[in-house]
Amino acid sequence: MKGNGALGVLAVLWLAVLFAAPLLGPGRLDLDAALASGSIDATILWQMRLPRVLLALVGGAALAVSGTAFQTLFRNPLAEPYTLGVAGGAALGAVLALHIGEWSGFGGLPAVALASFAGAAAVGATLVALARTERGADSATLLLAGIAISLSCSALILFIQYQTDFTRSFRMVRWMMGGLVVVGYREVGWVAPWALAGSLFLFARRWGLDLLLAGEEVAASRGLDLDRVRWSVLAVVSLMVGSLVAVTGPIGFVGLIVPHMLRRFVGHTHGLLLPACFLGGGAFLAVADLAARTVMAPAELPVGVLTALMGGPFFLWLLLRRRTPLA
Repeated sequence: MKGNGALGVLAVLWLAVLFAAPLLGPGRLDLDAALASGSIDATILWQMRLPRVLLALVGGAALAVSGTAFQTLFRNPLAEPYTLGVAGGAALGAVLALHIGEWSGFGGLPAVALASFAGAAAVGATLVALARTERGADSATLLLAGIAISLSCSALILFIQYQTDFTRSFRMVRWMMGGLVVVGYREVGWVAPWALAGSLFLFARRWGLDLLLAGEEVAASRGLDLDRVRWSVLAVVSLMVGSLVAVTGPIGFVGLIVPHMLRRFVGHTHGLLLPACFLGGGAFLAVADLAARTVMAPAELPVGVLTALMGGPFFLWLLLRRRTPLA
């Protein structure tokens, strides 16, 4: 099944996950009691499980769409916010904010979110600067640079954890595993506007992204402003990733796995691929989170650990089999 048919199947799957995932979990819910106000089952359903599923849907969408944009922008099939260090930069900024302590932020934005934005933007700007050089334009060199940046961010995070007290250090370690544990809708209300606005922005730039698939020389010959596309895509992806990391911690490889899976069904054209990644990425992360909170019940596995366990072998498989830039 190709094209619009595959997109329709993804929409049905997305709706199925939205309605089914909140009802599933390590503990059985009484649906009648859950639909009645004031019961424990109602609190679990409406204040814990449903917000968690909604956060997974918007967060997975943001990660998958960001991964698609990076793979096109850098002409690298292994690129995504986690492997290129953007998520690591956002995590470093958030950990610094947690280490400094409580402060009010600026313009109504939480301090952790502002620090995440700054970290993601700094790493993204570094990658774009490298991509504009003759040496850095090589996809393998760019990937290695992203890995080096990610390792450096991880080392700095470990240094900060070593310098802080036990309570904050434990909070940082748990947060770095990536998780979707929320109570209420505040986190969903924070992430959703960034994910939706960023995805719509990238969809509006779908023609420019399609031109980049043919190469920068061809895109420039068709009148595409390469610098403007680079910096706009970078800024939007940094905002999306930074807003999500500030709430969930780094969740890796969703932006790698989902776009490659969906290209086989909807093709490379961004007019179909971006909506498919929005739907498929959200459903993927919601199902992964459902597995993470049930496979070890009553204990719970952070979803970031589960996606990393899946993403490592998938990354190696892509590395060994890639034939074309975005195959």
